[in-house]
Amino acid sequence: MAPLCWRHHTLIQALLSRGPLKDQDFHSIFSDVTGKSFDSNQKLFNDYLRKINMELSYVQLELRACRNQYDGCVYYGVINTVADEQSKLGTKYSVPQIAFYKAIIEAIVQDATAQGTMCNIEALNIRLENQGASSSQAPPAFKNFSMSQKEKTIKELVQDQWLCDTPDARIGLGVRSFLDLRSWFHSNEVPPCDVCNEAGIKADMCRNESCTVRIHKYCLKAKFSQARTEKVCPGCGTQWPYVAAKAEAVEEDDTDDHQPPPESLRRKRPRGSRQVPEDESNGPSQVQPSSGPSRRRLRRLGNDEDEELIGPSQGQPSTQTLRRAKVEKFTDAEVDNAGAGPSTRRTTRTSTRLHR
Repeated sequence: MAPLCWRHHTLIQALLSRGPLKDQDFHSIFSDVTGKSFDSNQKLFNDYLRKINMELSYVQLELRACRNQYDGCVYYGVINTVADEQSKLGTKYSVPQIAFYKAIIEAIVQDATAQGTMCNIEALNIRLENQGASSSQAPPAFKNFSMSQKEKTIKELVQDQWLCDTPDARIGLGVRSFLDLRSWFHSNEVPPCDVCNEAGIKADMCRNESCTVRIHKYCLKAKFSQARTEKVCPGCGTQWPYVAAKAEAVEEDDTDDHQPPPESLRRKRPRGSRQVPEDESNGPSQVQPSSGPSRRRLRRLGNDEDEELIGPSQGQPSTQTLRRAKVEKFTDAEVDNAGAGPSTRRTTRTSTRLHR
């Protein structure tokens, strides 16, 4: 088999130097080094990965893809396929830090509610001497692992993407954990997702307490996105409380027959207004006025000598002021404004007809 070329080396180096990359970013690097689009050359992309992994297997490494269970995005990264004492020498973390990280992972994956997170205070209160051997046999470094050292370790693990900070200010698994611990999840019998069969760390669970089915949110979207798909648990048949996003709801409405809304949900129109046909309305700013007197009627009203009271915001005029008020004819612009409705017509007539 031909050795790896500089293009293969660039893909490997990008993941080693930058850490796990989103699929869009990694595909973009592939397109830059090969000069070919990923969308039309997916077979070539898979051939590149296959050839890279054949060479990386000699040094017990693997280029792998996984899905982040918190945001649903796909990431690529290079991971170590062997977890022995010798491989620990290649990490920058100390033995107590590794034990602390392992304790956090175990606490998260053992959560029966499948929230996939834990409180920061709970993580800081983990006692390393309870990990593995008995307290009497625990190394002194475990007993002397202080609170400040734990806080520093959590920050480093989040920075290196072994852990993550969730939007609700909790601690979750990082992308590197999903990439590197796939076999560990399986060997420790972490309940899998019923759709993709990957570990259900962050997942939704069936309402039936006796049912153990859990499904990732992005798997739920793929499973229940069709409008006519029955939204029930695949294990026990219990109704699944799935709520489609707005974009999905629009797609479902397009597939279903349009039914008129119930009488209680229909929007009532004010008395005297008329409905604007769809072909006449091009947007909120171009909707024609629903009602209003005609121009001939307004011009006739403009010649009326009857006086009109001024609203409270303008103050109450004196009798002498009302007697001296003169009536002016409406201009075409004022007629158009008056057609917007009774309240607008009253303000316009009052402000234009009364003056000193």
